[in-house]
Amino acid sequence: MTFTLDPCRCTTYGDRFLADGDLPGPPREAYRACEQCRGAGSVAHPCYRCDRRGRRRAQLVVTVANLDTGAVASHQVVPGGLDPYRDPTGRWGVDLASRVRELAASVGAVVTDTDAPSLWLSEQWRPDLPAAARHELEAHAILRADYAPWRLVLGRSTAAPTVDPAARLARLCALADLLLLDLVIEARRQGTGFGWAVRYEVPGSPVPSGSPGRWRHLLEALTHTDVGDALTGLAERGLAVPARLLHPDWPRPPVAPAVDVDQLERRVLADCVDPAGGEELPGAQALWRDGRWWHTTLRPGDPVEILVEQSTGQVVRRVHVSLSRGYEAPDPSWLGEPATWRPCPDCRPGSRLRACDCLLGGRPADTDCPHCCGAGLRPSALRCFTCGDTHRLHQAVLVTVTDLRHRVVHLTWQAGTPEVAPLVATQPNGRPVIQLPDRYRLGSWATVLGARPEDLRDADGGHDLDRNLRDGYVTLPWAGADPVGEHVRSAGRGTAAGRLIVVAAPPDAPPLPELLRLTLGLDLALVVALCDRRHNTGDPLLADGLRWSVEVKPRDAPVLPDDLPYRPSLAAALAWCREGLTDAVASAAPANPAVPIPMPWSGPRAIVADPVANLVRLAARHAGQAVTVRFTRAGCAVHRHDDDGVRLLAEGPDLRDLRLA
Repeated sequence: MTFTLDPCRCTTYGDRFLADGDLPGPPREAYRACEQCRGAGSVAHPCYRCDRRGRRRAQLVVTVANLDTGAVASHQVVPGGLDPYRDPTGRWGVDLASRVRELAASVGAVVTDTDAPSLWLSEQWRPDLPAAARHELEAHAILRADYAPWRLVLGRSTAAPTVDPAARLARLCALADLLLLDLVIEARRQGTGFGWAVRYEVPGSPVPSGSPGRWRHLLEALTHTDVGDALTGLAERGLAVPARLLHPDWPRPPVAPAVDVDQLERRVLADCVDPAGGEELPGAQALWRDGRWWHTTLRPGDPVEILVEQSTGQVVRRVHVSLSRGYEAPDPSWLGEPATWRPCPDCRPGSRLRACDCLLGGRPADTDCPHCCGAGLRPSALRCFTCGDTHRLHQAVLVTVTDLRHRVVHLTWQAGTPEVAPLVATQPNGRPVIQLPDRYRLGSWATVLGARPEDLRDADGGHDLDRNLRDGYVTLPWAGADPVGEHVRSAGRGTAAGRLIVVAAPPDAPPLPELLRLTLGLDLALVVALCDRRHNTGDPLLADGLRWSVEVKPRDAPVLPDDLPYRPSLAAALAWCREGLTDAVASAAPANPAVPIPMPWSGPRAIVADPVANLVRLAARHAGQAVTVRFTRAGCAVHRHDDDGVRLLAEGPDLRDLRLA
């Protein structure tokens, strides 16, 4: 019918305005004043499984590709060809892991069993059922796994080197000393076992709320947590921590010694039991700080009642019990005195009130504003744009630039520092734009560390760095404002304890010819877009540099006018494409269920000629305009993005032989 009738969310809590969030049991009667179902108890939603077509495709395709040779092999999963097996618990399943290994052997790749999808049949399936009944049940099992109908498994000709957990732990400890951070090893109770997490924190960060770590053992957590994973979420965990100055020139502790991971795990697990009464505690932590380990228990705090408004118009009451450390380690030797700050004027702590849009441009609150009615504040689920939900405007920001190996630079930018900042431009609204000296330009510090300015990225999540931070540009709210103070406010927005950690190193990305060879083996299209704006270098009001975008799309996907490049370097675009490659292949399956998913087969392919030089020359020829090149097995096609849309410039078997108008 192309839509589904689902129980409304209000039936979870019944016909009551104020409900408890932990009510057990099946759906209850509808809330009569529900703002979604109007008391009917059910809501119609467009069916996302079939994309409102009313039919779905009972087919899965598993493709294994060898990144070193470009060879590709595929297997389709359809009713009637599953060959189910029965596990010791009596469930019927399909052994796709063995088929993935067979495909990997055919292309000379090494993969792991964890890369294979799982498929389980319903309890009604039996091998003695009529063929039509068996095939129908098998089709339903396939449909339950069709959220990714085309699965791509990547492998190499040789097995990847195994991760040594002890060596990784030693490296994480050494980087914690280099970056002046805490390394936290945490175990929390999860069912009958424990969930382990490995992460970096700024000193003073509270125990984060939420679910325990996803790994069952410390060895498993260390194997799957690299430096980037440990840094991700650093700002979120330390938003409430006030800034303190750093003393990086003080003598650092020696290099982290070798650690017995098994003994460390045993010690943390032992701390999960109260030695006084023998009662089980929620968890425990081990902190690497100042060259040694500090151990602490995790204890439950006082319950806090939280009221949460629902989209149905109801209010749900939940009880949250936060965790706290039983022992707080002493401050590290490199942590200095507190940095000054002032409260953020555009948000209210403990609430969702944020500055209303009617205040934009420095205007007074509009009494006729439909959102705030002249109050100047409105509820919002977004972060405060001024402070990033730290509720503080730091007067000092602590910048760390590192290559994540052995080189690091610690900077302290203080508001109110007098600097010679010449006027370089004027915004259309009349606001002056100045440029600060080199010590405030992170692009200059990237050069000191042997990296390119376009390789700078935020260590927390790997996001591209703002151009103003890279080149030291500051737009002053009024003539005579403190330029360093405005720069500090921008750099410290949403950071943990006023710490901004920047990575000055190119991301780990595959070469473009390797990715192009893989895409051609899959019979898909590799879409490379770039725009040359290097002529804008030195103009703070215009985007500059070479902007790149690399995507894998279906072979017949059109080039859209808004598919514009935005990555600051080719390496960043390739890393982003590689990270989302399996999702891109899954979305390349035909949307029409009547069209089967392709099953690409391809032997080893020769590496293609590197097209980067030709792409850069092509972009320079059309400077200021985005150019998109689509590479397929049939050849390549060059498109240019104009004001009127997308125009095909040329197409042919090779980019080097094209004659462009």
